[in-house]
Amino acid sequence: MPIDLDAIDAIDVHTHVHLSVRTTAAAGEDSATVKAMGEYFGEGMPTFTLPQLAAYYRERRMAAVTFGVDSSSQNGQEMVPSNDEILELAAEHDDVIIPFGSIDPHRGALGVATARRLLEGGIKGFKFHPNTQGFYPNDRLAYPLYEVIAEFGAVALFHSGTTGVGARTPGGGGIRLKYSNPLCVDDVAVDFPGLSIIIAHPSFPWQDEALAVANHKPDVYIDLSGWSPKYFPPQLVQYANSMISDKVLFGSDFPVIMPERWMKAFDELPIKEHVRPKILKDNAARLFGLTGKSG
Repeated sequence: MPIDLDAIDAIDVHTHVHLSVRTTAAAGEDSATVKAMGEYFGEGMPTFTLPQLAAYYRERRMAAVTFGVDSSSQNGQEMVPSNDEILELAAEHDDVIIPFGSIDPHRGALGVATARRLLEGGIKGFKFHPNTQGFYPNDRLAYPLYEVIAEFGAVALFHSGTTGVGARTPGGGGIRLKYSNPLCVDDVAVDFPGLSIIIAHPSFPWQDEALAVANHKPDVYIDLSGWSPKYFPPQLVQYANSMISDKVLFGSDFPVIMPERWMKAFDELPIKEHVRPKILKDNAARLFGLTGKSG
């Protein structure tokens, strides 16, 4: 059954699923990395299968965009659960789950063919993590993937700013922060006009760059995941209340930030009353065509 907007109070556009119902293999982030991230965010990083995640969000009257991260070129591991598992299980829980895929741009033509197959099957977008995938968003390496995403009217979501992956471990776990400056996404927005793009997270230390891109490019959105709202920089709150109020999206980064924790802190922000429902549900509903009108 399609998502009933009257049955939900919010759409979380940024959640991760780490466990498969089909294999006991570890997720792409190994157990040590997951443990370190849990300590970094103070949440303990509970791991869920997609049906468990769907039940969790259904109980909270929320829908969720969910995905894994394919960083196989850098970590040598296949993503768990697979894109196919996410797509198939999301169809069984389509009252609350919006499935995204993830394909490492280094997969080349095979990755593009896989993206096309997933899009034909109903995937609604793709998550890119430049830090863990080792590429700049404006690297022409990734452009064939963007072309097929744009062709299907799907969404490209890019991690931006610092990351909890590798944080406070020796050498940052080999993760290079330079890849996640949102100004690189500005090139993608120029080269693929009409492609719906989400810049994920408050983009420390490049928050002003992210705001500039979202304000300048009509199809670029910002999600608020990965940080407790009590740490949001003031300019982000200011822009969310004004110039980009139609382009800011609720995201938790589940399970590194649980939605209850995020919501409690969000309630304390000086967000205008007419803007709150836009951020929590309405902007995402429009972006994903849940109102019968695409964003």
